[in-house]
Amino acid sequence: MTDQQTTDIAKPKQRRRRRSPEEIMQRLLSAAEEEFKLNGFRGATTASIAKRADVTEAQLFRYFDSKQDIFKEAVFKPLSSRLAEFNEQYMLNVDEARSTDEATRDYIVALQKFISEHSLLFKSLIVAEAYGRGKTESLGAIESLNAYFQQGAETMLKRLGEKQPKVAPSVMVRVSFAAVLANVIFREWMFPEELASDDEISSAVVDFVMHGVNANQAAKDQ
Repeated sequence: MTDQQTTDIAKPKQRRRRRSPEEIMQRLLSAAEEEFKLNGFRGATTASIAKRADVTEAQLFRYFDSKQDIFKEAVFKPLSSRLAEFNEQYMLNVDEARSTDEATRDYIVALQKFISEHSLLFKSLIVAEAYGRGKTESLGAIESLNAYFQQGAETMLKRLGEKQPKVAPSVMVRVSFAAVLANVIFREWMFPEELASDDEISSAVVDFVMHGVNANQAAKDQ
């Protein structure tokens, strides 16, 4: 036996510091978010989440009853909260001094950036709804998103005054959001690299949404 081996045997093993429940919860949520981003709802498992969090799967189930529960806490709620913060910061104000077109364009650009920054979370939510229908929260259940739709529709109605819109604002605001979401989430699938740059695609999305929004404005001016 070498001196090093003797030293290793004699050296007492250090006990790992006991983690608080709060620390374990945070580790699980962070690990779950990464797992769902990388592998989607279907590919992520409670075992892989526990391993990434450096806890046992038994510990995970002390905090969450199922994969659906941890998905709700790690993906659904944070995305809803971040969207609410974004809406509060960027939602168009009808009383702003700048032009309606300028404000709308700025918002669409900012919305594309927000969705791009959180695209993996959006994808996880979409896949979860596809493979876990009835078991997980869906995009339509995000309260902050529904608040955005309601506020956006009310803003459009105020701008129209007494004129009848060509397209119902409650429909238009959802179509506009869906157009931005789809063009960001599925960009790599729909646009070959040689077709257009990211800036060109983003500009096209802005023009497309603006054309739709201005369809109701044109109805007002007629």
